[in-house]
Amino acid sequence: MHAHDASTTFPWRRALLWAAAAIAVVAVALGTAIAVLRPSGDGPGARPTPTAPSADASTRPADWSVHRPGIHLTPGADWMNDPQKPFFLDGRWHFYYLYNADYPDGNGTAWYHATSTDLVHWKDEGVAIEKYGNGLGDIWTGTAVVDENGTAGFGAGAVIAIVTQQVDGVQRQSLFVSRDGGYRFESFDGNPIMENPGVADWRDPRVFWDDAAGHWVMALAEHDRIGFYTSPNLREWTYTSDFATEGLGVLECPDLFPMAVDGDPDDVRWVLAAGANGASEGMTTGTAYWVGEWDGERFTADGTGHQWLDHGPDYYAAVTWDDPRLSPSERLTTRYGIGWMNNWAYAGEFPTDDWHGGSDSLVRAMSLRSDAGRATLHSRPASELAALEGEPQRIDDVHVDAERAIDVTAPASGAYRLRLRASSEDGELRVKVMSADGAFATVGYDFAEERAFVARDADTAAHGMPEAYREVRSAAVPLRDGGIALDIVVDASSVEVFAGDGEAALTMATFGSAGPRSLRIEGVKGAVAVTGATLTPLRVAPIDRGSRAE
Repeated sequence: MHAHDASTTFPWRRALLWAAAAIAVVAVALGTAIAVLRPSGDGPGARPTPTAPSADASTRPADWSVHRPGIHLTPGADWMNDPQKPFFLDGRWHFYYLYNADYPDGNGTAWYHATSTDLVHWKDEGVAIEKYGNGLGDIWTGTAVVDENGTAGFGAGAVIAIVTQQVDGVQRQSLFVSRDGGYRFESFDGNPIMENPGVADWRDPRVFWDDAAGHWVMALAEHDRIGFYTSPNLREWTYTSDFATEGLGVLECPDLFPMAVDGDPDDVRWVLAAGANGASEGMTTGTAYWVGEWDGERFTADGTGHQWLDHGPDYYAAVTWDDPRLSPSERLTTRYGIGWMNNWAYAGEFPTDDWHGGSDSLVRAMSLRSDAGRATLHSRPASELAALEGEPQRIDDVHVDAERAIDVTAPASGAYRLRLRASSEDGELRVKVMSADGAFATVGYDFAEERAFVARDADTAAHGMPEAYREVRSAAVPLRDGGIALDIVVDASSVEVFAGDGEAALTMATFGSAGPRSLRIEGVKGAVAVTGATLTPLRVAPIDRGSRAE
């Protein structure tokens, strides 16, 4: 649940100064306007004023703060962090996250509950597991499962949550039961169900039913390793093995699940994931994963080493899950994922006043693909995001360079999706997410190095943030047929990038000023051809904070 970042500096090449003036060439509906920039005598640094949009795709509520996201889950107030693995019951997804109603004056987290029928529109259901209610401390990360066969003794269909609690510095595992479908939980009289064996880091149980083995399985973060336990009833657990790591710091928030490589049901691998610290590799904290085999008691990695689920600065405590409504083969082919869009290096420093702790990422669709013989997780926005999409606006194919750029006015909702393909001999593509005050965040691709990158050292918040916030984050993404595809989702305080065929994702919180926003597509160090580009406005999806389940 908690981690510390020891990031290292990655060199960043500052943007070139521009000498340009505005020539509006296209005025579009749905809240966007596009301009191509060409040189003029207006002097260095001149910025265009794109043609005003003719209509709004959607607008943000007038009482929202400038940083409140339109398409990401946040609490109405107070603090949020780790997401918890959702489950599907009675026609809706049940999702929880860690929540501190007493922030910043008091400590401790509870489990906060939200429900959804489509993983896009959410309803606020209030606190499901209260903190400090049973004498064992507050509520940390864990897993909620539907005990369909009543193995725990609380009846078939009871929802069981197994979570870490900490009191006086000692971490233990406790069981909570819900008899109303996951809306409210009660502490089991026999807590803790797992007493600490005398170690400092012993937390974040991930629990699932293993059909092949015929028992429950728990993966537990134990400092530099993941411990595995089995149980017939969710109450009594037996240690079976562990998986040790090196150079990744204190592990947290483990996950273990099967997936079919390239959708082949005859080639099923298991993926072990955990929150980890990548400082020794020039990264920050994130989610590392290994591909291998699981025999019901022991995980054996395939020897290809760990990979990273996301290469940006802000994708931590990730959870994954499948859809029980799909067929068994479909459940092995695709999987959902979501992460906490923040970083413990600066978690409490975000410039938000009406809530704290950042937000959760978009829900992603994940698949396991064979990349040059190595099984790799690919990610892209879940198809459910299409429910928020307006009409895509085509951006004309163009070469961008030091004398020509594309400027686009952002939709009034502040949320949009930019998809494009770019190619270049030796240039560098930069997509700048611009604020009204001239500050910006950058998404880019370096064709010489074949790396995608994100940067926010020039956004509105950067000056007052720790150095870790200002560091550039990048990922190796090879060119395909001489080009790179980028799928970029922008919200009021975040950018999520899916590069190539989804083999690399980069997630970044970023903050701008009040006022109209825009984006600029540039080419530096050489001309960059931008083709097939579309900008799709995304409608705001306010969280339903009306009446809560009692």
